[in-house]
Amino acid sequence: MSETDPPAKIWSGRFTEAVDDLVKRYTASVFFDQRLAMVDIEGSLAHARMLGRQGIIQADDVAAIESGLEQVRAEISSGAFKWSLDDEDVHLNIEKRLTALVGDAGKRLHTGRSRNDQVATDIRLFVRAEIDRIVGLLRALQASLVDVAEAHAATLMPGFTHLQVAQPVTFGHHLLAYFEMFDRDVERLRDCRRRMNRLPLGSAALAGTSYPIDRPSVAAALGFDGVCANSLDAVSDRDFAIEFTSGCALIMTHVSRLSEELILWMSPRFGFIAVADRFCTGSSIMPQKKNPDVPELARGKTGRVNGHLVALLTLMKGQPLAYNKDNQEDKEPLFDTIDTVSDTLTIFASMVRSITVNAERMRGAALEGFSTATDLADWLVKKGLPFRDAHEVVARAVRHAETEHCDLAQLPLDALRTFSPLIDASVFKVLSLEGSAASRDHVGGTAPAQVAQAIAAARQRMAA
Repeated sequence: MSETDPPAKIWSGRFTEAVDDLVKRYTASVFFDQRLAMVDIEGSLAHARMLGRQGIIQADDVAAIESGLEQVRAEISSGAFKWSLDDEDVHLNIEKRLTALVGDAGKRLHTGRSRNDQVATDIRLFVRAEIDRIVGLLRALQASLVDVAEAHAATLMPGFTHLQVAQPVTFGHHLLAYFEMFDRDVERLRDCRRRMNRLPLGSAALAGTSYPIDRPSVAAALGFDGVCANSLDAVSDRDFAIEFTSGCALIMTHVSRLSEELILWMSPRFGFIAVADRFCTGSSIMPQKKNPDVPELARGKTGRVNGHLVALLTLMKGQPLAYNKDNQEDKEPLFDTIDTVSDTLTIFASMVRSITVNAERMRGAALEGFSTATDLADWLVKKGLPFRDAHEVVARAVRHAETEHCDLAQLPLDALRTFSPLIDASVFKVLSLEGSAASRDHVGGTAPAQVAQAIAAARQRMAA
């Protein structure tokens, strides 16, 4: 080979011509999978040390590999490492540089493994670490929600169904609903982590290896709970990545629901809240505008993550056992999902904490739409009227109040008694917003006392 010839592929002995330049670019992954570099080195170190313990390679080779990989790690960290398209992917780039540094010892590193089990291990290590980080970001967002909820445990607002005023709730209670959603997201990610925490390394290309390897020791060294039980499955399935992306899609769905409410609440028509200016933008033509760009973009980016989930499901659905090149396409949607969710949660934790509340506007809105009508029906039931009859009585009272352009609580007692003789002056206590909210005094209810207890419980759960 002349000095001007391109470097040979590690598998080039089987072929009679070089790879076409377009095919080279089409099939290479190095410009996105280099994000796996640090976990690739971590896995290679554990593999090399096991080979040494098992007497498969010599101790001086292990020492050379360790020294070389530490230098490669330092070069990558500093930005001095030169990535090459000719070396296809992160694994071959690192191996090529290692061999240049330590000679034949570097060539022995790949004994007893394949890029198939190598990449499967790298992705699990990478996603596992990202799960731990994203759980921390979810906890930060939950902490922001709890702090704002605590400040507004008794701030009254309308609760909605069908986006119509339904019953009074407190703003703190409303925010804690999102705490619960994100808490289930934490549970899902942790459950995904537990299921994926099995070591593929040692499965080699698909059938295992004839070398006397010790897979459990490598699993322990890398923090896995055990090893993948079937070599074919270990190298070929990406269900753990799909499950992780599914969990992320649900995170973004919950963020999107919160975003929709923030957008509504920030509009002048509602005027319930404001967020700090740093999370908004203006208009190029309308100087009065303060646009909720962050929640709008988060709502839009939810579709992006949902698309990645569908892409991964489609990627996997038609593959026969074992490994296929299709699986190279798992990384870009996976990486973008991680970036999108991480950035979104980081921004939202800060943005939620910046919320300021217009309690007067919230209370005023809760007085619209006869939000205490159910309280009147419940009061009549407690007086002995069957619920269906009580429902009818209150419906007629609401219709009358509409014609009078007033709330139920503003109707005179004599007017209310025309709908049921059971009604007396004590009814006005339950027709108030405060009375309505306070009456929901049970676990999960909106009574301020219950909200305070829920906040204390939420803080305990976050600390666990």
